Amino acid sequence: MNRKKRIQKCLAQSRKGAKERLASWRLRARCSCLLVFWLVTGEAPLRAQDRPPRVVVGSKAFTESVILAELATQLARRTGAEVVHRPELGGTRLLWNALRQGEIDVYPEYTGTISQEIFARQGVQGEEAIRQALTNRGILMSRPLGFNNTYALGIRESLAARLDIRKISDLREHPELKFGFSNEFMERGDGWPSLRDRYQLPQKDVTGLEHALAYRGLENGSIALTDLYSTDPEIRYYDLRILEDDLGHFPRYHAVLLYRADLAERAPEAVAAFLQLEGRLPRAAIVEMNSRAKPRSGERVIESRVAADFLKENPFFEIDPQESEEAVLTYPDEESFRKRLIKYTAQHLFLVAVSLSSAILISIPLGIVAAKRARLGQGILAVTGIIQTLPGLALLVFIMALLHLIPPLPFVHKLPALGTLPAVIALFLYSLLPIIRNTYTGLHDIPLSVRESAEALGLPAAARLRLIELPMASRAILAGIKTAAVINVGTATLGALVGAGGYGQPILTGIRLDDVGLILQGAVPAALLALLIQGLFEAAERKLVPKGLRLQPAE
Repeated sequence: MNRKKRIQKCLAQSRKGAKERLASWRLRARCSCLLVFWLVTGEAPLRAQDRPPRVVVGSKAFTESVILAELATQLARRTGAEVVHRPELGGTRLLWNALRQGEIDVYPEYTGTISQEIFARQGVQGEEAIRQALTNRGILMSRPLGFNNTYALGIRESLAARLDIRKISDLREHPELKFGFSNEFMERGDGWPSLRDRYQLPQKDVTGLEHALAYRGLENGSIALTDLYSTDPEIRYYDLRILEDDLGHFPRYHAVLLYRADLAERAPEAVAAFLQLEGRLPRAAIVEMNSRAKPRSGERVIESRVAADFLKENPFFEIDPQESEEAVLTYPDEESFRKRLIKYTAQHLFLVAVSLSSAILISIPLGIVAAKRARLGQGILAVTGIIQTLPGLALLVFIMALLHLIPPLPFVHKLPALGTLPAVIALFLYSLLPIIRNTYTGLHDIPLSVRESAEALGLPAAARLRLIELPMASRAILAGIKTAAVINVGTATLGALVGAGGYGQPILTGIRLDDVGLILQGAVPAALLALLIQGLFEAAERKLVPKGLRLQPAE
């Protein structure tokens, strides 16, 4: 009886120990998942109720939108909320989708864009109709901020005077003129297609390009006319004539702030703070701020400093009497070039390291499967080949949409569809084809005599793969990894489009500001990083590739 009890006691202790070990492994797995999530997203993996109020402000990829977002950011930040500004995220659709899906909480928009782009062909006209349509979708809209930034068409004053062009309808008499419009304007509901139909314009030589580059095209004569924002400081600098919209095609574009309805519950003080911008921004003030952030002569002032200076000069918002004005109105200084370079390098290296290492771990086994299973191999190569042909921005948007379909995980409220995660996934997908293709080719090109000799020796398939086939294919596999690494470094600059940072951030900012120096601050380090990584893999090749395969044939 005593023996039976001792056995039962031992079994109970054994089961208890097994449960404790299982709980320990679960805890380690959960901690590992939390660590990976934090590294990939840069955010603490806490549920919404476990962290302080957080407000994410977004802005489009043009200067005025960044300035307006900075004004809202700095006003909301003084309430004690955790406020993050994700600048230069792209165009209207990307920001609108991010707002509806909760990736951002507020961003600056224009009433004309809401009517003609967001609610295109739905007959939503007028401020009240817009407000009701937004409310039905869980989005609220501020009152107009104080200025109308309507679309306009601009042409060099000298050319307009020579051809006697004053109104948009005058363009009918000059079908030979070449037009260059921003890519968004080429597709908008109030853009080129409807403008052409409304005015019966005969021009056929019409191209799409980046808005910031259109002014340079006007200057060098490669295009004769482009779309403008009426508050652009370049209008005065380039001596442009704004053509009269004599048929009233363009609607009013009052600047407003769009924000999620639940933000008023989560961070009511922050909402009240940035809503103080309503009616406070006259056209002259926004033109002046745009001119300071995008100068044609003199030193450029970063958008955060432009916004801070405006708020200091126009203290229309309420100040807590217990706080000093200096405490309320102190903002971070501009980062030095060295600090920015270190930050962008760390972000870029992280994007490349995580995506490339993941691709190596997945691609080599897939390449082996492709070489060993002919039919399956062709399918693998076809799928990865199709992925490689997808444009970078389209792939990012597709990944963001997929991330929103994934239900909340046990340790996070939801997966972020903006920031590092979609960029890492896109880079991982782009890295697959070179490694899989070279692994497949390296194994497939091993001479038949060598494979037959290995089989004759009686080596198992796993041993043949490990001892003979992979070493002989190692040079081709490393060549694929090097190719993927170089592609990865260059493509990682697209991560800035979704707020992932890296060298793409100064490149996008430089394009927006037409600043070659800023573009080079991202392009040159990216090129040097690609060369460095390629050199590291060349050094690794001397260690990993058997010496006999590295011998050069005698001449």
